[in-house]
Amino acid sequence: MSGLLAVIGKGKDPQLVKELSKRMAYRGPDESDLHIMENGSVICHEGLSVIDLQSGKQPIQGTSKAWMIHDGEIYNYEELKNTVLKEHSFRTKSDSEVIVHLYEEFGYKFCNMLDGAFAFVVINGDDYIAGRDPIGVKPLYYGLDERGRIYFSSEMKAIADQCKSFSTFPPGHYYTAKTGFVKYYQPEYEDHKKAVESLDLKLIRETLIEATRKRLVSNVPLGVVLSGGLDTSLVSSITSRLLKGNGEKLHSFSIGLDANAPDNIAARKAAAFLGTEHHEIHFSVEEGVQVLEKVIYHIETYDIISVRSGVPMYLLSKAIAETGIKVVLSGEGADEIFGGHLYFRNAPSAEEFQDETIERVQKLFTADLLRVDKTTMAHGLEARIPFLDKDFLDVAIRIKTEEKQPKNYDGIEKYILRKAFDTPEDPYLPSEILWRQKEQFSDGVGYNWIDELIEYCSSQVSDEQMAGAAVEFPYNSPTTKEAYLFRSIFHKFYPQVSAAQTVRKWIPKWQDNQDPSGRANAAHVKAGAEQSKSGITV
Repeated sequence: MSGLLAVIGKGKDPQLVKELSKRMAYRGPDESDLHIMENGSVICHEGLSVIDLQSGKQPIQGTSKAWMIHDGEIYNYEELKNTVLKEHSFRTKSDSEVIVHLYEEFGYKFCNMLDGAFAFVVINGDDYIAGRDPIGVKPLYYGLDERGRIYFSSEMKAIADQCKSFSTFPPGHYYTAKTGFVKYYQPEYEDHKKAVESLDLKLIRETLIEATRKRLVSNVPLGVVLSGGLDTSLVSSITSRLLKGNGEKLHSFSIGLDANAPDNIAARKAAAFLGTEHHEIHFSVEEGVQVLEKVIYHIETYDIISVRSGVPMYLLSKAIAETGIKVVLSGEGADEIFGGHLYFRNAPSAEEFQDETIERVQKLFTADLLRVDKTTMAHGLEARIPFLDKDFLDVAIRIKTEEKQPKNYDGIEKYILRKAFDTPEDPYLPSEILWRQKEQFSDGVGYNWIDELIEYCSSQVSDEQMAGAAVEFPYNSPTTKEAYLFRSIFHKFYPQVSAAQTVRKWIPKWQDNQDPSGRANAAHVKAGAEQSKSGITV
């Protein structure tokens, strides 16, 4: 895991490039280096050492004049080294080095061989290739400056004031000067008509276990996020089982406003059942508000749900990193794959349900993945996401829609995922955790967090400012005082039009209340209660 920056073209001051890279130094607190290519291009790397702690320093040279920088983890690197790259000599034991050798062996057509989370740049003289993993677990941006130089960066803060225009690098693509963008990841599941597979609960279970197993490769301490919801609890349970017998106790972490927050209550029950060394973090609304600007600076978005959930995730990541843990497994992706958000209950048809699951997986890089990567990496912590494993996606998304659409199962969201791990003879989780209703992270930390955050934002934004919001911010104009405050903070750090255009707002479909909180859906168990003055209650 790391921060990468490449400036391709002549004339850019290497010292300035190094300073730009240092804007992301927190992504790689263990090492930092730069290489100047013969043609004047510059590549920088801020490294977090997770595999090959001794010799894996980047940038890494291949067997030719090609050099590479990489952010992420390649889980099948040993297999690649022992098969298609067995004739190559390697300089390090790092998982990253296989990328430059694959380029030397196969040219541009190698991204589908990689199993992992990645963003990379390889430069070989005047030739180069940049690529991003299939779902966008790792962030990547690209831009052009006034002199036509092209930039690639893990975060836009490193390039926003250097480029005349920049944008988000699309997941599942690679880019070269010769080809432009090429979509290398074209899974069958992207066509809803291919959702024709019969339900196989054993296969769901086995592929998720394997997805988790491959993400345990690490030479540093590893932990799990355990919110007490289905997704993180399953990942924690599987991880605990896989690590059993190695003599180490798995560390789990949850966060909430206090001990009575919904997530903390559930997490304690799950941790006790699993036998993890559990750490429960508490934060106050005041502490959340105090880090609001830091969080928006780090996550580089003004999307409401990303900011709301980004604050507790930022505070949780800080607490995890302070224990010495460098790798943490988390549960993002399951809601999108299985239609777990409560609004999916209102899908007008099976076809629209399936299309929405596909689109939500494709757009994860604009919201949940952006949040989880940047809040963890802000503290030099690597997050790994088993649910977004390519093999698991192929199995789960292509199941017949009528077998997973929640309304067919008494409205229980993610029914087939719960059913796959409902094994009474060898239980993965207590029944009350396995069948717990979906609770969004920003709600689960304590309902007062969102309610009081909205009140705080209202106190900071005048009616006059709201009246002029569309003029002040003509693109993606904020429509609430909360949205206005988030946008104002974002604009302070990233005033460029290109920056605003990288953001995609997450808005639930098929419900009258457009607030992204899960409590805005009538299906929420608390939806009929008078919970707040914020307008979330329906």
